[in-house]
Amino acid sequence: MSTYCKAYRLGDLRKFPGWTEKAENARKEKVERDGQEVEVPRELTDDVYVYLHESLVVTDGIFENENVIFDNVTPEWEAFCRDELKFQVPDWVTSAATSETKSAES
Repeated sequence: MSTYCKAYRLGDLRKFPGWTEKAENARKEKVERDGQEVEVPRELTDDVYVYLHESLVVTDGIFENENVIFDNVTPEWEAFCRDELKFQVPDWVTSAATSETKSAES
């Protein structure tokens, strides 16, 4: 799990001109088909909330390495996250990470 992530409406992320998504990696939902219960990726509509992690990877859930739907991290994506989405890792997260690193080095 990443140290920090923030939920966003998928429709807001799709405004990025370079957006591509791996819809097949969406979380699974149980549905009934032909009398059988099966798991299928959930439908990713604009109103679905997904998670933007400090690594700028987007997932359909809070875990950074699971259900990855966008991982094409480029300078343009970084600028979009910073300027359009106003995404910023809070100071308390970076302070805690620095403290943990110093403790581990001691």
